[in-house]
Amino acid sequence: MLRTRLPQTCRSVVSTSQCTYNLHTAAVLRAQASRRSGGSTRKVNLANKEGRRKDALANRPSFILGTRPSDEAEKWRNSNLAGILVDEVVLSPKSELPTTTEMELRIGKVSLPNQIGFGLGDSEKKMLFNDLPVLSAQAMTLATVSRPYDVANDAAASHQFWEETELRKANMFAKVLDLRNANAAGIAFENRRRIIVAFSTPENPFSPGRAEVQAALKTYKIRKLWSHLQKFKRDSGNRLGLRKLIHERAKILRYLRSVDRDRYETVLERLALEPESVEGELVV
Repeated sequence: MLRTRLPQTCRSVVSTSQCTYNLHTAAVLRAQASRRSGGSTRKVNLANKEGRRKDALANRPSFILGTRPSDEAEKWRNSNLAGILVDEVVLSPKSELPTTTEMELRIGKVSLPNQIGFGLGDSEKKMLFNDLPVLSAQAMTLATVSRPYDVANDAAASHQFWEETELRKANMFAKVLDLRNANAAGIAFENRRRIIVAFSTPENPFSPGRAEVQAALKTYKIRKLWSHLQKFKRDSGNRLGLRKLIHERAKILRYLRSVDRDRYETVLERLALEPESVEGELVV
């Protein structure tokens, strides 16, 4: 009887220990699997967080240009400041757009350029090309006819000769005023003049000290310097000047925001600037 009980007891002990061992192993395996899955989940979360951070940095407005990289070209093209500046494509010799306009004046036809420098308005153009040549021709005619030793005693012929001379002078003078013949300094002067006139008030049409005018002028300089630094990346002197201009523009715009919020928001839209590029700490 003892012999029959002993194997059964041994088998029950072995089965009990084996069952306990199996349960213990399953718990350990589950813990290890949980740790592995937790580690992989943590890695995925960190990777997603890093991706979101990179996307936010990539979509953050540029402190230099003031626009987001995704819509920089369109927003700048539709801005008020871009429409004011001289279009260098029009000034290019390869441009197919008309560059001059034939105008019938008192002395004849003069080819006036469509892009005139030196800030000449309609009144100045009328005086230079319509009134002044006629007066000069009349003065030269009187001086010629009054001389007794001159062969050209016919006043009509003399007047026609001097009118033709003044017409040639007017056409040559129009070429001098053409912005296509201006250098970089002449184009920059014309751009600054246009900015001052466009961002001034009707009460004071030429106000360089106005906050909007100063912000627009600095935005124009910043964009010119930025395009220069894209070609010459080792120009550390101009890079330092660019940083100073960016901080000066931010100070002007923050002052304008504290004075008049509506003017601040209006000038941001006209300059194609995002508020995030001005507000907060600038790291350039």
